[in-house]
Amino acid sequence: MTTLLSADYIVPVTQPPVKNGVLEITGDGTIVAVHSPDSRALARREVYRHRGIIVPGFVNAHCHLELSHMLGVIPKHTGLVPFLLAVMRSRIAAEDTVSQAMEAADEQMAANGIVAVGDHANNSLSATIKHRSSLHYHTFVETIGVEPELAAEKLRLSRATAETFDARRVSITAHAPYSVSGTLFALLDGAREVPVPLSIHNQESAAENDFFRDKSGVFLDFYHALGKDISGFASGAETALRAYVPYLGEQTPLLLVHNTFSVAGDIRFAAAAGREVTWCLCPNANLYIEGTLPHVPDFIRHDQRIALGTDSLASNGQLCILSELRTLHEHFPELPFTETIKWATINGALALRLADRYGSFEKGKRPGINLLMHTDGLAITPETTVHPL
Repeated sequence: MTTLLSADYIVPVTQPPVKNGVLEITGDGTIVAVHSPDSRALARREVYRHRGIIVPGFVNAHCHLELSHMLGVIPKHTGLVPFLLAVMRSRIAAEDTVSQAMEAADEQMAANGIVAVGDHANNSLSATIKHRSSLHYHTFVETIGVEPELAAEKLRLSRATAETFDARRVSITAHAPYSVSGTLFALLDGAREVPVPLSIHNQESAAENDFFRDKSGVFLDFYHALGKDISGFASGAETALRAYVPYLGEQTPLLLVHNTFSVAGDIRFAAAAGREVTWCLCPNANLYIEGTLPHVPDFIRHDQRIALGTDSLASNGQLCILSELRTLHEHFPELPFTETIKWATINGALALRLADRYGSFEKGKRPGINLLMHTDGLAITPETTVHPL
């Protein structure tokens, strides 16, 4: 026996929205079909009707679950370097405190209609929570190391952390261009064992580009505060992105996160030679830390795949993809919802290699079902809320 759900619009994502459409699902949420309102398949059957828009479950392509205990700890608009130093000072807390905050964050994401998460981790504390969760997590174990001579040891330690997670849902990645030496980038590229992209914090601040251009700016203070020798970093690259991509093979897919200061030239450079690139935007975190957003039209103009993430509760007031959508639509009102809903669903699923189950209403998938309420047609308004069905 199947269930029929209807709303003002059904948005399959990979197909055009169906006004007054009907979604047919099995008892476990598997998609059977999306029907037009006059379909003969609906004859004499009960249809559960809702006001609003029915969309697939959201995919949060970038999160840091293990920073959930830092909600409200760091002030807004500090800029990236002070933010990073504050995270390092504040992330250490009692294990019970961290675990309880992660549990609450996991429950919050589920309540906000998120079904799958790309989560960065530096330790194994989130493994148990992820194992119990109703959400599908792919864990990116971050590798950090600016000293070229320590690259092999840093990779070994990351592999040991990765072994504490489900082997089918974990991979090792680089943290960011300013925290990973070229030697370590090359080792990570050679050590890739899964098709999931490298997930890298990219050009989150103008200071990153300054540092790689001529070794100037506030990142010098960052390394000084950490007592790090940065002689292994060469200057002369036009941008941070151009400094590290040459260490990676042309077939290595990338999930580039934040991209707040990426420009059209960076976009063309990253996608050269047909490389698969997904640009993950975290609008609320970008505003929280740097007080600005990426120039979204550049990514659209170059026909790039865009996904959405929340970042962590250290840089966001909530873990909610709908909130990220609202922020985007507030700042870029010309964006069509029929496009941005792809960023919130199928594009993240494609990047995380989960599109066989998540991201769209297609026969055989179990993508989760969200009802967006109080919408104006297919627009996202400040009053729009999400209710997982």
